[in-house]
Amino acid sequence: MLQGPYGSLDRDRPLIRLHFTSCAVGTLLLPLSGLVACLSLSLIYHFEESTYTHCQVSNYLPSISAAISRVPERYIWRCCIGLHSAPRFLVSATYFSFYRSRFASKLPELLLSVLTLLCSLAENCGLLLLTYVSSTETYNVHKNGFIVFIASSLLHMVSTCRLWHVIRRYSVNPEEVTSYRWKVRLFLFNVSCCLAAAYFFRRHNKFCETGIYTLFALCEYLVVFSNMAFHMTAFWDFGSKEVIVATPPEDKRY
Repeated sequence: MLQGPYGSLDRDRPLIRLHFTSCAVGTLLLPLSGLVACLSLSLIYHFEESTYTHCQVSNYLPSISAAISRVPERYIWRCCIGLHSAPRFLVSATYFSFYRSRFASKLPELLLSVLTLLCSLAENCGLLLLTYVSSTETYNVHKNGFIVFIASSLLHMVSTCRLWHVIRRYSVNPEEVTSYRWKVRLFLFNVSCCLAAAYFFRRHNKFCETGIYTLFALCEYLVVFSNMAFHMTAFWDFGSKEVIVATPPEDKRY
């Protein structure tokens, strides 16, 4: 191993130390700011193209797929999602470690925590897929990425709520109780928005009524925003923790 121009004491100190709350807020701001920027640019510079519908009825808001499929919106969105994906994988692993320690002697909850981890990973991978393959490039791949994202997101939310329902029964920590309550509220809101979006999408394709696709797009925004808010509840779950990047101690180097 190459030796640097400093002593072992300096080598073993943390290279980066961040409060988890700062990391969580920064991770959330990347997709949030990216989405707001893409929607704004689409409405200002690509309004006709991004709000076009197959039956050519009036529409006043772009769907997210339309908003992130043009230049420069597509590159802004890809940059933001790419940067935010690594911390998301880290948070998934952190939650699994947390659940494994809380449910070490409870097999059903331990198995559910494994399912939650897999859903979280699938959700992030689905988001990356629909991000880097736009609807104007390969529609079927983009559609499948969207389906994976939505399905794994909903399953991740419901399994997370179940795990935190168990945690709340044995917890006196007010932050854990607050986290559980907000998780349930955001999950129910997210499901309601998903159902409304599906209804408006089907109605638009069947009847081609003016403004219906606008309502679909609005519900789609709410689905994404509530998903972001659900993940932001990690603020309460790990608010006192820190994210540390450090070199291994000298006796653990190989």
